[in-house]
Amino acid sequence: MTQGPDEPLGDLLRRLTPQVIGALMRRYGRFDACEDAVQEALLAAATQWPEQGTPDNPYGWLVTVATRRFTDWVRSDAARRRREDDDALATPDLHAPAADEDTAGDEDDSLTLLFLCCHPALSPPSQIALTLRALGGLGTAEIAHAFFVPEATMAQRISRAKQTVRKAGATFELPPASEREERLRTVLHVLYLMFNEGYTAMAGADLQRRDLTAEAVRLARMLRERLPGDSEVAGLLALMLLTEARRNARTGPDGSLVPLAEQDRERWDRALIAEGVEIITRTLESTSGLGPYQLQAAIAAVHDEAPRVEDTDWPQILALYGLLEQAAPGPMVTLNRVVAVAMVHGPDEGLKILDGLETDERMAEHHRLHAVRAHLLEMADRPDEARDSYRTAARYTTSLPEQRYLEGKSAALR
Repeated sequence: MTQGPDEPLGDLLRRLTPQVIGALMRRYGRFDACEDAVQEALLAAATQWPEQGTPDNPYGWLVTVATRRFTDWVRSDAARRRREDDDALATPDLHAPAADEDTAGDEDDSLTLLFLCCHPALSPPSQIALTLRALGGLGTAEIAHAFFVPEATMAQRISRAKQTVRKAGATFELPPASEREERLRTVLHVLYLMFNEGYTAMAGADLQRRDLTAEAVRLARMLRERLPGDSEVAGLLALMLLTEARRNARTGPDGSLVPLAEQDRERWDRALIAEGVEIITRTLESTSGLGPYQLQAAIAAVHDEAPRVEDTDWPQILALYGLLEQAAPGPMVTLNRVVAVAMVHGPDEGLKILDGLETDERMAEHHRLHAVRAHLLEMADRPDEARDSYRTAARYTTSLPEQRYLEGKSAALR
């Protein structure tokens, strides 16, 4: 057995994880126990393969080890519970293929598993955690670190999520055509939330979590490969690429936040920008309806294609935000449109719209609303009011880099 030189071990295990879970799910149909068994097999592979070499058939190795873990668990459980139905599960379906007969080429497994992890019975945080574990190959400790919670807390959350999926009667198959469109929107929303949490962490000392954004992009690419004709899938991938392209310029050498207008655009990833622009351009030319991810990607493309901040086509961005507000109305969309209004028509016009947003209970204590207000007040040459708003925004944010940036803006206006 030798380690293949072309694919890193972590990438290989992530690629095979959905296929191995699929193999066990088709035999036994118990997502919670199958996923636990596969996680143990992945841990064994990560421990043994670097020393012993990668097996000639890594997929078959993982299926075999996971099957042993599963049957051991069922036998132990059957002995403890003395229940015949659990004991029966220890015997694989005689018509199911053996581990060495299975193939890892079932192209629907990743998509099926993604739909399962994003089951509507789960809350968005649970959907994200389960997706990262089952498709991303991340361990419980890694996911807990990403969400800034203790490992025990995350373990309980994942366990409850798997139990919820089982009690909901979910099976390892794509949802029926009548439900697929609605379920796909849930999948896209989960990937969108995962990417956003990685790009601007809601809490903690780090502004960004590269592991989360990388995994969200990987899953979005996979989803587009499975559904190449879906405009919103393409729009979400383009949005991620165009946003990810700016990552290296978002922080200074000390980890401090650098806003878009102050970023060194020479540090933007031009390859990602070119790919994202190509995807969204081709999608907009062929789509029959504009969805929110396509519109957000189009806005990101306008920003990324401007060689200098003063070259930004703000009237076009304002028009796109107007369409986005119709397609997906919400206070955060309106808040973003406020900035575009101020850039096109002046800060006073933006402040007028902002006054209406402050009556929304969801926004009254959101740091972004107060940060935007501070920015517009500073543009309007009202430094005292701007300083107070920056200070308020700093008080409400839970991100330490954002807090330091906002406090620095407030101090600079004294």
